[in-house]
This record gives sequence, C-alpha cells and structure tokens, in this order.
Amino acid sequence: MSTGTDPLAPLAQLPGVPDAVAEVRKAVDRLYGHRVMRRRAAEVTSEAALRGARASAALAGADWPLEEVRRRSDFSADEESRTVGAALRIAAEAGQLLSVWRHSPLQVLARLHLLAVGDADPAAGRPRRAGEGVEDLFPLELKPVESVEVEAAPAGPAVEPPPAPGAEEVAARLDQLSRLLIARAEGQGVGTPALVVASVVHGELLALRPFGSYNGVIARAAQRIVLIAEGLDPKSICPAEVGFAELGTDTYRRALAGYLAGTPDGLAAWIGHCGRALRLGVRESTAVCEAMQRGMV
Repeated sequence: MSTGTDPLAPLAQLPGVPDAVAEVRKAVDRLYGHRVMRRRAAEVTSEAALRGARASAALAGADWPLEEVRRRSDFSADEESRTVGAALRIAAEAGQLLSVWRHSPLQVLARLHLLAVGDADPAAGRPRRAGEGVEDLFPLELKPVESVEVEAAPAGPAVEPPPAPGAEEVAARLDQLSRLLIARAEGQGVGTPALVVASVVHGELLALRPFGSYNGVIARAAQRIVLIAEGLDPKSICPAEVGFAELGTDTYRRALAGYLAGTPDGLAAWIGHCGRALRLGVRESTAVCEAMQRGMV
C-alpha cells in the first residue's frame, strides 16, 4: 500500500510541521552521535527514563525534585507518592512492550494502566465504563522554566479540556487508533514522520481519557513507545516528558485545545508543541551525556 493512503500523511504537510520534524530529527541525531553514547548508552537510557517519569508525574500532580524521586523506595504512602510510583513503573516497562505494541497497542495501554494502579484496583487495565468518572488531566499548574523559550507556543488563555467522551465513543476511537498503528507496523503509511504519529497518539489518548485515572502519564508513555517503534528514538534517550513539564501546563492545555479543535492550525500547533518538548528532552539527555563525559555521573 502506498504512503498516500496513510490518513496521517496530510498532517505532515501542515504549515510549520516539516520544519518541526526536521529540527527534531537534527537534534536527536546529534544526541545519538555524542561520544558518550558509544560506551554508556544503557546508562543514558536509564537516566532518561527516570527524568521522564519524574516530569510526567509532575504534570499529573506530583512535582517532586529529581533527587527525591531517586532516593525514595516507598511509593504507597499518599496520592502524590502513588503517582510518582505509577510513572516510574510505567517508564521502567514501556520500552519492553514494543513487540506487543506492534500487533496489539490496546493490550499495551491496558498493561500501562495496570502498572499504574496495581492489580488490586477492580478497574485496572480496562477502559472506563458508562457512568464511571475520570481524573483531571492537569491537577497541578506548572510554570514554564525561565530558560525555556515559549513564544512559539499556541497563544491565548489556558483552557480546560471538554468532558471526556462516553464509553462507546472511546471504544470506537481506540479501535480506530489501534488499526492505524497496526497497519503502520505492517508497513502501510510508513512515510509519515515519527513525530507526527507520536503526537497524534499522545493527543488522541489525552482527548479520550480511556481510563479512570493516570491518562496523562499513559498518553506520554505511549508517545515514548511510538518514538521507539518508529525508529526516531530507538534507545529511548529523549525524554519528551521533561520538555512538556518545562513548557508548563498552561502551554500544554492550549496546545491540546488545538488538537481537540481539529483545525489545520490547531493540529499543527499541537505537533509543534510535541516537537519542542522532544527537543527539550534531547537537551536534558545531552546535559546528562556531558556530565558523564566530565566524570560527574
């Protein structure tokens, strides 16, 4: 099947998206070419997973310092602790689920939710049912880091996402998303850039909020898996979650509103936001590599 049949292909041609794709590719390639990656790639991967998990938990309402996350071993004491623990467990296993993702993305999403909530939760690993509630995506407001440029972010006031779709719509759209990803794994539509595919998966999961809890953490982990599966970040060393946290939740909300609107400008802004976050993740891991090279890690 030709790449022209890929429903995501038109998104790659939206204004600004080709530049975002090229900038991300250049940044990622530069990181993979760092001399530290030749000797200590596994350590960089582990550190990226830790930093990504910390940032994803912060976006979900548990903004802990990195060293606190590194030091702690008990993540069951309270809601913030459980959120950090959920993000860490998901980050630790996400990269191991690639083979399952290629033929059953929904099974992987179920596994990620089970990792987050634990098997004692009766709702673990299944999409929410009619009448069941769903947690807020952004329970904590994070301000942009001062050193991060956000002038290219979507303008306008921060907005809350609309109510989550009903269970029937969620099931239908998850099935559609799964079919698209499986088709890509089978070689259909492979011309669409990884950044575009990962952005759509991330945005769609935030839009659907398929589970009763931890949807943001799961959506960000799914983006990470797509970037691995699509070959852009095969060693999972580019923690985009760090970038989303550094850009702040207001910017995240505005960008997501663009995705939800479904307009060309809105979709382009969302993909651009995901690209900026990924480049900031590259910057984070580059700093880790530099510290390793100087013998500081």
